[in-house]
Amino acid sequence: MPYRNPRLPALQILAMSLISLFLLGTGPVDPFGALQMSKPPRESQIPTFQLSTLDGTVIHSKDLQGKVILLNFWATWCGPCKEEMPALDQLRQQFDPEQFLMFAVTADIQPHAIRQFWEHLKLSIPVLLDEDEELSQYFMVRNLPTTILVGPKGMIRGHAMGPRAWNSPEAISLIRQILVPSQ
Repeated sequence: MPYRNPRLPALQILAMSLISLFLLGTGPVDPFGALQMSKPPRESQIPTFQLSTLDGTVIHSKDLQGKVILLNFWATWCGPCKEEMPALDQLRQQFDPEQFLMFAVTADIQPHAIRQFWEHLKLSIPVLLDEDEELSQYFMVRNLPTTILVGPKGMIRGHAMGPRAWNSPEAISLIRQILVPSQ
């Protein structure tokens, strides 16, 4: 009687499982999909804008070229916005500001309330005041929070409505993917 390795059936099952996973295409996770972030149907450029920060510094969109930009639209009265803000700040701190910038954009014109909230949570994300709501209207912000991701060439790369786990490995992977696109 020929010798049969008692582990052979287990090895065959393992090999078949690995082959099945490969054939089903469950390769690397798409960070856009993992964060439920939609990609624009066609390439579009971020609009030209000029907004002031809480301290009065004027930010021009033309000065942001060459960097990945995350714009998070929020309000002081928005509970989910407040909940995701610490995770956004943690994400911002993961990257070199020469390559990645983040702004919290608000049409709320309550500088005192914004400063109190920022101080309470020890946030360091620059706040842009969208007083005329031009940027909010351009991106058709209807729900808060809304997040727009812009690539280094000024092209809109992603859009998310609702809160996300911005300090997650998937979010970090997404920013890295946009910083260093695969060839």
